[in-house]
Amino acid sequence: MSAHGSMQEPAPASRMALPGWGRVLVVVAHPDDESFGLGAVISAFAADDVVVDVLCLTRGEASTLHGVEGDLATIREHELRAAADALGARGVDLRALPDGGLAGLDHAIIDREVERAVAATRPDGILTFDTTGISGHPDHVAATDAAVRVAARHGLGVLAWTLPEEICAKLDDDGYAGFLGRPASEIDLVLSVDRTAQRAAVDCHPSQAVPGSVLWRRLELQGDTEHLRWLRQSYATQTDVN
Repeated sequence: MSAHGSMQEPAPASRMALPGWGRVLVVVAHPDDESFGLGAVISAFAADDVVVDVLCLTRGEASTLHGVEGDLATIREHELRAAADALGARGVDLRALPDGGLAGLDHAIIDREVERAVAATRPDGILTFDTTGISGHPDHVAATDAAVRVAARHGLGVLAWTLPEEICAKLDDDGYAGFLGRPASEIDLVLSVDRTAQRAAVDCHPSQAVPGSVLWRRLELQGDTEHLRWLRQSYATQTDVN
């Protein structure tokens, strides 16, 4: 383990390159997914002058870590927009599908929202969560499944954030059960990242980033390393990846 808590060994150079996309659409279920989960990867794209747009399918009014005063949907919208700015994203499209209910919706309803975002932003690829949902949350899984379905219709690549099995095992040992990781053989990209922008984005979510949250322990274990896997590769993606 490194001095800052990461459990990961340095990756071979051939696995440390993001795809050469010019525009990326981020598809997530809840306000804070873009920061807590994908933040370091989004800021890495933005640092390379990639145009990043965020589609968040719910307003997160049903999934909060503690009570706050005021309308939670409005509060979380403001948090999301501030966080996206901190990460360097160009814009946010916040939809109002049912928080906690994405898995129960007809696929066509969720796909329609992703289709609208694809038409508006014309991305070269999509960034989202792994098909495990990372924590197994059904909303995460539903959002990712929709992203993959729409990407297939448009010939787009889909890159997914994941966690290694050993980090999930350590979280489980620490009392944070439910995280679903991948063995090294299923991880395609291992990136060294700067978490400065991600931590600034996390600070924009005071209703969620509370002391004692598993977020802080996970980030400690991840250190300066992120893990990604391809859910779908387009021809252009295959030729652009180093």
